Amino acid sequence: MRLAFVGLPLAALLLAADGHDVAWAGVCRKDALGTRRLRRVVRRVEIVPDLAAHVDEVRALEVDLVVSWFWTRKVPRAFRELGRHGAIGVHPSLLPRWRGPDPYYWAIAAGDAETGVTAHTLEDEYDTGDLLGHAALDIDPSWDAWALARALDRPSLRLLRRIVRAYADGDGPVARAQDDARVTMAPAPTDDDLELRWGAWTSDEVERRVRAAAPWPGAFTTIGDETLVLTRVRPTDDYPRALAPGEACVRDGVAIVRTADGAVELLAGRLEDDDEALDRDALAACVDVTLVG
Repeated sequence: MRLAFVGLPLAALLLAADGHDVAWAGVCRKDALGTRRLRRVVRRVEIVPDLAAHVDEVRALEVDLVVSWFWTRKVPRAFRELGRHGAIGVHPSLLPRWRGPDPYYWAIAAGDAETGVTAHTLEDEYDTGDLLGHAALDIDPSWDAWALARALDRPSLRLLRRIVRAYADGDGPVARAQDDARVTMAPAPTDDDLELRWGAWTSDEVERRVRAAAPWPGAFTTIGDETLVLTRVRPTDDYPRALAPGEACVRDGVAIVRTADGAVELLAGRLEDDDEALDRDALAACVDVTLVG
């Protein structure tokens, strides 16, 4: 099958290894891993291209399918329509749950036990196309957003290859419209989503928000005049009952902050605008004033 590809090189390289003719590839980042190797495999490779400007070039290649894997912008309709079978991509959630740019954050923050990847057709709006297939994955309760993203990479690639192979074999998947009644959105989290609400959230909710935002951008709170970004906390039942939600203390060298129903220990973080990691000892040293809840 002849393909036009947009996104990260790894998927294009795997599709080529599967025997498909990747006739044209647009890479989404200048520093994307595998770009040099991709140039040895694919005749035409463009780095961060304006897809609309390449429509005529790709049309002349008479591709069967346009394939997207982690292309971070919309694929113009004129480019999508270049594929004889249209255009497809894979989204890292079980659509229609968590449409949008940050499904990792929202799946963890919501306490979902399961997520996955979904192959779908590409349309004018992000993540709204017909469903072509999916693969589910249990969320390990220790994963942060980065660990979840990594855990979904291989299932995403397997699903993409399976769907493209089905098209090549003449047995393309049956497309199903998404159920709009089941849609949940996954926008990039705002500061309001990331600021920890000690008085309103349970210990489990605080812990999930911290994992969901780690390692970047991080959930944050204020200690005195400092904004502290937390990247790992742990719920605990061992805390002074005199603490009010949002108040903190240090016990056995560990900073503890009271939540709506218990407390959490602060285990890792950093200061705002500072990439240097703070361990639990450094965090304990920061906690010498009352947190503002």
